[in-house]
Amino acid sequence: MLVALTLAFSGFGALLPLAHANDDAAGFPSKPVHIVVPVAAGGSADKLTRLIAQGLTERWGQSVVVENLAGASGTIGAARVAKAPADGYTLLQQGEGLTLNGILFDRLPYDGHKAFAPIIQAVVNPQILVVNPKTGIADFRSYLARAKARPQSISLGLPGNGGIAHVAHEMITQETGAQVNYIPYSGGGPATVDVLAGHVDGTLITLAAVTDHVRAGKLRALAVTTAYRSSALPDVPTMAEAGLPGFSVESWQGYFAPAGTPAAVVAKINRDIQAVISAPETRAKLEDMGFKVTGGTPAELARTLAGERLRYAKTIQTAGISLR
Repeated sequence: MLVALTLAFSGFGALLPLAHANDDAAGFPSKPVHIVVPVAAGGSADKLTRLIAQGLTERWGQSVVVENLAGASGTIGAARVAKAPADGYTLLQQGEGLTLNGILFDRLPYDGHKAFAPIIQAVVNPQILVVNPKTGIADFRSYLARAKARPQSISLGLPGNGGIAHVAHEMITQETGAQVNYIPYSGGGPATVDVLAGHVDGTLITLAAVTDHVRAGKLRALAVTTAYRSSALPDVPTMAEAGLPGFSVESWQGYFAPAGTPAAVVAKINRDIQAVISAPETRAKLEDMGFKVTGGTPAELARTLAGERLRYAKTIQTAGISLR
């Protein structure tokens, strides 16, 4: 299966050589472009995409419309894009969920290996574990201690069942024995609202979704999942520093077009998104939110997709996570 995935996505890369693509997309876009974000509004993916859409609108002189189409762990929005005309006017925002859904679902309304043409990985980012201060949980060690001593006593909002936060926490559980009560939401925005209101104790979420709340003291940050601290919240330790040596999970956000989109159109979108996220003002905003700007080629994104499947598949199978 991994070989097939690698070959499939490597094939995309082979079809999309940026340096040699004939720029017959000079007239693109000639009408509004829609970017489907397959989670609820208010989360990090939504914030990122709206910032990029604003930059592309200014660059293209055409409206770039962000559509939030949440549900079924992102597969409803992905299916919408998979069935759209392969002309570059309907794009998909996605991250490692594209790989995870291929493992978690027995059936999908699209072929996860062949339905999309990778465009660009825009950013990478930590997941961050935050709690409502009223829980009395002071740090990551006390979080683990409570979850081990009183299994299921901590309610943890998940920005999507089976998403990277769910898988990352399962890695924590399998390593430490700390068990929490998972509460799935349609996206990071609704999960954050309920943590702020005290309806659930905490959430493991993309850092950019909660940076302002942590700075304001409304949420208590316990640790980030990456091997490095975030410059946006430099006082928050990594999980490796805070009691889980060697732990590291880095999530990402990228953009895709329907398979069969002309290589020149994909190349143009890649170049223009790269230009938007590399602009000093936009980069500064993204980094302040907690994102790490990456960029890169369609082929590099294809290799990322192929390479991460093996790591996450083992955790998912051990945990018995399955979505129907």
